[in-house]
Amino acid sequence: MDIKILGFRGNIDSVGKTLDKINNLKNNDEEIIQLLDADAVAGLRHVEHGVNQAFLAFSRHENLANDLSVEICLRCSAQRQISKAFEILGLKEGKMNLCAILINCSNESVDKLSSMFDRNDDVLIADESKLMKIYDIDESELANIHIDDIIIDKITKLIVDY
Repeated sequence: MDIKILGFRGNIDSVGKTLDKINNLKNNDEEIIQLLDADAVAGLRHVEHGVNQAFLAFSRHENLANDLSVEICLRCSAQRQISKAFEILGLKEGKMNLCAILINCSNESVDKLSSMFDRNDDVLIADESKLMKIYDIDESELANIHIDDIIIDKITKLIVDY
């Protein structure tokens, strides 16, 4: 399996139309393209862990969603409710920093995505103050543990709470 995690900056005129365009980029049903709000991402390890947990959930038949893309959003957001996951990591109209997760996608799909949005991996760098609000993390937790480890722990607890 080939997984690429890329950063972009873009402007979302319409969430629905953008999702339709993203679905049309795929060459086959094996390809997955999931866009997340990069402002709610604590770096590559956070996303890699969420993607891994989504695949594990499906393999164990413990998935919370019927669709792998939605499961990835759930796991990366450390939420059990799809509406809350989309609130945290979903697309919103206007200017956005985007985290694109491409699974089994051709370079052609990457090129097409790059023509829609401006490629910029800097958007994947964690902004601790934003993440503290989004994931309800207080200062004392950050004293000894890096923020991506705290969020990864929250993702892992979804399994335990299952």
